[in-house]
Amino acid sequence: MRISVSSDMDEPVARLLVTELRERGHDVVTRGALRPGDDPQWAACSAAAARDVADGSADQAVVCCWTGTGASIAANKVPGVRAALCTDAYTADGARRWNDANVLALSLRLTSEPVLKEILDAWFAGAPSEDAEDRENVARVTALDGGGDTVRRA
Repeated sequence: MRISVSSDMDEPVARLLVTELRERGHDVVTRGALRPGDDPQWAACSAAAARDVADGSADQAVVCCWTGTGASIAANKVPGVRAALCTDAYTADGARRWNDANVLALSLRLTSEPVLKEILDAWFAGAPSEDAEDRENVARVTALDGGGDTVRRA
């Protein structure tokens, strides 16, 4: 899988993330502080990674900033992106299952090496739910990209 990774700071957890993804066999594209000469501001690099997902040049993205909040907000401004800030494996599993999240947002401050590995395990093991209600909710979120909620119940 091709994964775009952004971070606004060249922190140990961000470097570990890139290493861990590559060790798991993923093709990693770096953005922000992880790529010399790239714009390291969280809004810019998170949006760049999210655009990689939206335009199909990456299958998924992981966006990082100190709290993960700004990175998730910036990524979610890109149409077609469903970014989820995950601080534990349970949240990562739910984000993939119920929200069909395609961008993982992480906190550089809160994510330790063991927690990072648990989150990644859950994220990659998770699959989008086929439940009709879950799919309808994802469709409603997708409709918001077009400026409104166009999905209606019968």
